[in-house]
Amino acid sequence: MIRNIVAVVVGLVAGMAVNMSLVMLNARVLFPMPEGTDMNNPEQLNAWVATLPTAAFFVVIAAHLGQSFVGGWVAARLGSSRPMLLAMIVGLASLAGGVMSMMSIKGPAWLVVELPLYLVVAWLAGRMEINRRLAASD
Repeated sequence: MIRNIVAVVVGLVAGMAVNMSLVMLNARVLFPMPEGTDMNNPEQLNAWVATLPTAAFFVVIAAHLGQSFVGGWVAARLGSSRPMLLAMIVGLASLAGGVMSMMSIKGPAWLVVELPLYLVVAWLAGRMEINRRLAASD
């Protein structure tokens, strides 16, 4: 049980690292924030988000789904049992974070399409680990 808890925590950290890497790529390289913009200031952040082209939001979707998939896969891979459950716990935590993010950052309305996909990609990550374990046991 301890191993599974640690697996979920490590999965969450790995997923957040993927998410933040892509978000920072977006904010610093692809679509740089104006000089002096503070990401921790909601008004400044929302003002910048309002200027972003559609392509920037595809990077955001990749960041969020990457978090759920990579985090779910890491948790499933490191856990001692129940890889699907571990992956889905990470997927649900990522979904909760995505909902909170959407409540505070005003992106385009169509961005909500990503929300159910958090669980789909986490499920795929868990399925990949189950298939790997089955193949290894043959």
